[in-house]
Amino acid sequence: MRGFGELVQEACAADVGGWGFDWLLGRATEERPRWGYSSLLSARLRHVGSALDIDTGGGEVVAGAPVLPARMVVTESWAPNARRARELLGPRGVRVVETRDGEALPFDDESFELVTSRHPIRPDWGEIARVLEPGGRYLAQHVGPESAFDLIERFVEVTPEQRRSRHPDREAAAARAAGLDVLSVRRARCRMEFFDVGAVVYILRKCVWWVPDFDVDRYGDALRRIDGEIRRTGVLVAYSTRHLVEARKAA
Repeated sequence: MRGFGELVQEACAADVGGWGFDWLLGRATEERPRWGYSSLLSARLRHVGSALDIDTGGGEVVAGAPVLPARMVVTESWAPNARRARELLGPRGVRVVETRDGEALPFDDESFELVTSRHPIRPDWGEIARVLEPGGRYLAQHVGPESAFDLIERFVEVTPEQRRSRHPDREAAAARAAGLDVLSVRRARCRMEFFDVGAVVYILRKCVWWVPDFDVDRYGDALRRIDGEIRRTGVLVAYSTRHLVEARKAA
């Protein structure tokens, strides 16, 4: 294995834009939930006339669908990702709308037959219900509670509220309060493996909300401990959590 400094420097120079993770091939793995969200999304998009994908990242997940509805719109709040989404999805006639976290969706009431999202920042159930047509559905894969905390806690202290956040039971209750019928919630705990410290640096640069003040100098001691552990054992293991939510607006 190459030296600590070389691995860290390489990861710091890597492009972390978009929502692809090809840079980690051979350096890290993450088990996927058994339901196969991309396949589910593709099947749903094939059979609707209008759809909205929230927090689309660089548009990579939507781009994987072979057939898109006649009216396909995606939103993204981070400008570099929005640019990538336009490059990727624009040629297929997809409208990319830049939004701001916490603000209302810039669409009329009852605008979409289907609303989707893979790993939304925080689902705004009131807005989701508002833009859905009567009888329309919400299908999304959410990040679950305490996801990747095995790794995050090596850098920062996690608060009790952070441990309670993103719980599927709380999200289902919020969806019902917004007027949606929750049809199903499926849960998964997925093994993550990191094979060198550069992979850890890369994921913390990409998922900036995990350790918001992450900096390789500030957290150099923690990174060196991780580097030493991987060199001794061959791998750093953590666990992500996911839940698949399907809800419907009353007809």
